Amino acid sequence: MEQIYPELDQRICEISDGDKEFQKELTLAIYLGLLELKEKYTEGSIEKNDTKIQQIRHKLKPTLSMFELSHIITELQVGKNIIENEGFEGAAFEVHYRSLHKKLDQAIKRVYDLTQ
Repeated sequence: MEQIYPELDQRICEISDGDKEFQKELTLAIYLGLLELKEKYTEGSIEKNDTKIQQIRHKLKPTLSMFELSHIITELQVGKNIIENEGFEGAAFEVHYRSLHKKLDQAIKRVYDLTQ
């Protein structure tokens, strides 16, 4: 089975410069950030509030980029385009929303495993 984000632990180690305590803090911060992204994106979707979605996307984009979580960045861009062009109604947003949640769940599990 292919491991999701196989380089993530190495990337965290590089950024923390081998400091184990900082590594733990960084991993926990990534984990909490991903949970917040999932929660706020869900709220924004239910409320059809593109401002709420935009705010969480902008808040987490630097973290996602720094740790090379490119699958999520790409999916967030897809969602942005759909919202701007079609809004929240319709199949395109629903397909995007499910895809984003699947990718977030995979990333959350991967980061959680690193905290153990």
